[in-house]
Amino acid sequence: MAGENGGGAFVLIYLLCILLLGLPVMMAEVMLGKRGRQSPINTMLTLAREAKASARWVLLGWLGVLTGFLILSYYSVIAGWSLSYVVQSASGEFIGASQPQIGQLFDDLLANPSRLIIWHGIFILMTMVVVVRGVSKGLELAVRYLMPSLVIIILLLIAYAMTQGHFVAGMQFLFTPDFSKISTEVVLDALGQAFFTLSLGMGSIMVYGAYLPKDVSIAKTSVAVAGTDTMIAICAGLAIFPIVFANQLEPAQGPGLIFNTLPIAFGHMPGGLFFGTLFFVLLVFAAWTSSISLVEPAVAYMVERFRMTRLFACLLCGGFTWLIGLGTVFSFNIWQDYRFAGKTIFGCLDFLTANLMLPLGGFLMAIFVAWIMRDEHVRDEMALQNAAFYRCWKILLRYFSPLAIVFIFLRVVGVL
Repeated sequence: MAGENGGGAFVLIYLLCILLLGLPVMMAEVMLGKRGRQSPINTMLTLAREAKASARWVLLGWLGVLTGFLILSYYSVIAGWSLSYVVQSASGEFIGASQPQIGQLFDDLLANPSRLIIWHGIFILMTMVVVVRGVSKGLELAVRYLMPSLVIIILLLIAYAMTQGHFVAGMQFLFTPDFSKISTEVVLDALGQAFFTLSLGMGSIMVYGAYLPKDVSIAKTSVAVAGTDTMIAICAGLAIFPIVFANQLEPAQGPGLIFNTLPIAFGHMPGGLFFGTLFFVLLVFAAWTSSISLVEPAVAYMVERFRMTRLFACLLCGGFTWLIGLGTVFSFNIWQDYRFAGKTIFGCLDFLTANLMLPLGGFLMAIFVAWIMRDEHVRDEMALQNAAFYRCWKILLRYFSPLAIVFIFLRVVGVL
């Protein structure tokens, strides 16, 4: 996203969106889940009744479930690229490869729908296997070791970028804002990315809130998650963009950027076979943990509402998501010439979910918590000792967050 939107200008707007919009909405969504203790759909129905509000607020839960489905449908295709790169890296295909050769490997992958379908299906299967067993059985223990390992690998890549890449050029690209690049589209992309990276507006954070122990601080947890997530994103930029400029690559490559740049580094660094394979394994694992949260809201609702077994609910959800994902697979090959408003099916799904549905879900959550729920219920769940912090959060949630989202939407549709 930074590469496609001018670097520093996008990063600046993105950080502001995280601080002033993402973090307040995240705290609100965690609080909703913690109070409801159910799937997002049933949580919204229960809390609407508690607040003596319209039962139509349940549509917010449905919006989150639908958004998660659509995102997982194309997210799993891109995660499938990572799976493919695990195999390619382990087989030594990147060792000594030039930039054109790496680019050709990636182009060949996208041009082969059969390969994409297989990797897409494998990733969906991996996700459903974990969801069937429950998130806490095995995955939590693995995360404790594998995610810190991913951070260590990123730091090693930064060290490589500092010695072998154009590190100063990468720093300037990321942290020197060109205000002429700031447009309505850049602001909307930054807002969508802020909501996407924090998993807001799709019910995932509400589900995690439902599992949160009673004595855990919502504010501290949300700040820790948002801060760590943002730091990792910036570190990834510091690892990637110096390599981009050192190899005269185009930064505005979209989601394929990581697959055209990092293999070059791994192919020429000592121990590149090991570190490259490990990195893509951990990248798959990072995507895997995220995909679980995308489908869990739907599975939880089907189990609660229809008394299904988790296995049957996962089979239905996984099969439906896999079918929708075929549209994204074909966007890169046999359907790449089919465009809607200039976008492929993948582009349409990405824009619809990240730029419209996620901010809309966040907007409605802000309105519900700030205006519909009873203040004593909100205070009880937030359990904030600092009264000034609570008032600041409530003001952001009540006025600034929804107004900012509405303003950006009106600019997009041409009203302002």
